[in-house]
Amino acid sequence: MSKINMKMDSVYLIINYDDFLFLGGRLGILVDFLSHSTIIGFMSGTAIIICLQQLKGIFGLTHFTTKTDLISVMHAVFSHRNERKRNPRLFWVSAIAPMVTVIVGGVFAYFAHVEKHGIQIVGHLKKGLNPPSIQYLNFDSQYLPVTLKAGIISGILALAEGIAIGRSFAIMRNYQTDGNKEMIAFGFMNIVGSFTSCYLTTGPFSKSAVNFNAGCRTAMSNIVMAVCMMLTLLFLAPLFSYTPLVALSAIIMTAMFGLIEYEEAYRLFKVDKFDFCICMAAFFGVTFISMDVGLMMSVGLSVIRALLYVARPATCKLGNVPDSILFRDIEQYPGSNEIPGMLILQLGSPIYFANCAYIKERVWRWIREENGISNSKENVVEHLLLDFGGVTAIDIAGLETLQELKNSLDSNEIKVSIINPRIEVMEKMILSKFMERVGKESFFLSIEDAVEACRFSMHHEPKAMNGFSGNLEAP
Repeated sequence: MSKINMKMDSVYLIINYDDFLFLGGRLGILVDFLSHSTIIGFMSGTAIIICLQQLKGIFGLTHFTTKTDLISVMHAVFSHRNERKRNPRLFWVSAIAPMVTVIVGGVFAYFAHVEKHGIQIVGHLKKGLNPPSIQYLNFDSQYLPVTLKAGIISGILALAEGIAIGRSFAIMRNYQTDGNKEMIAFGFMNIVGSFTSCYLTTGPFSKSAVNFNAGCRTAMSNIVMAVCMMLTLLFLAPLFSYTPLVALSAIIMTAMFGLIEYEEAYRLFKVDKFDFCICMAAFFGVTFISMDVGLMMSVGLSVIRALLYVARPATCKLGNVPDSILFRDIEQYPGSNEIPGMLILQLGSPIYFANCAYIKERVWRWIREENGISNSKENVVEHLLLDFGGVTAIDIAGLETLQELKNSLDSNEIKVSIINPRIEVMEKMILSKFMERVGKESFFLSIEDAVEACRFSMHHEPKAMNGFSGNLEAP
């Protein structure tokens, strides 16, 4: 037994050092991959499996599966039908369990001796607190590989599930969650708990739901619960030994039913089908397989979607809104005017190795389309204006792609202009000497300035630019 304690205490301690390791790497950002759709599906699926787990107490089953998926639980319920029919005279207690309190249930169980009639009760509770077990911590090489492996895996899963549960309830109350602070909380409380052989502490869904339904709003409720639990373990533990499990199960199930958000899932289906798929991946994964698998499935789909957004960024052509100096998406504002000889494109994402080739290909497609529909040589693209206002970052691959694009544009006698780049992007352009090769005169603060400069260098007369209706004067 001492060897088991040594191994478990070491595992718990390493799990929580992992939490602080994640914190040191500022990996709380990983929490942001738990999208709203993931939270909705995860919360609903978890509510279902917790309700299913309470069937053991509701039906008074003595043999029950330890698995959490729907098929295993229902198989356990129907394969032990004889147990729940053992004493039908007191089966009505299960039906009214949601309406009775733990105290009333305990008093009834005490005087009716329900344990003799097949209704399960909590049973003997050991008084007192766990003694210190810090002396069992052992980092011997015999245990270290196992504890490291178990600690890292369990730490990641515990953090993911605990933070997902926390965000589920935070959404309901419009609270803000900080992934790094959550890691501090999980790590600190489990490090302290490992010194007394406590179980791994996360954010238990069932207890959090009961706490939520009771109206608790601040962390002070946890202090009150901890004090009450300590007093109960020290002085009142024997009084709770007669509490029927059916009463506890009913309380948990009542709290769970309110967490299944059918309306929100339907809203996701109407607004965004992909978000609905993410929600259903979390729901069915949790319900039919396990919480870990359901969470990983939905987070995986969320990551794939995020990568697709960045790898295939939106690129739109801008035109001048009549009677203004504004430039907007031509598809969104069909009445906006294109400027002859100029192609104005807006890039809407960071430029990095995963999307730079796509952006380059997309730019050339725009140029070919413009030249293909032009009716005269005057409308052939001579200037390419790239609005960098939405480009938040750029890497070396992106800079090299821009240089390749400029070289190919030069060979086709097309001049390129960069508009409104952010300071981070500007710094990299300067350090890589891209700005020096392109020329400072090709960088502009606004589209209006770029249009005016390009108009000056155009081969045809300014009056041919009758499509431009802004308040810009010819130089």
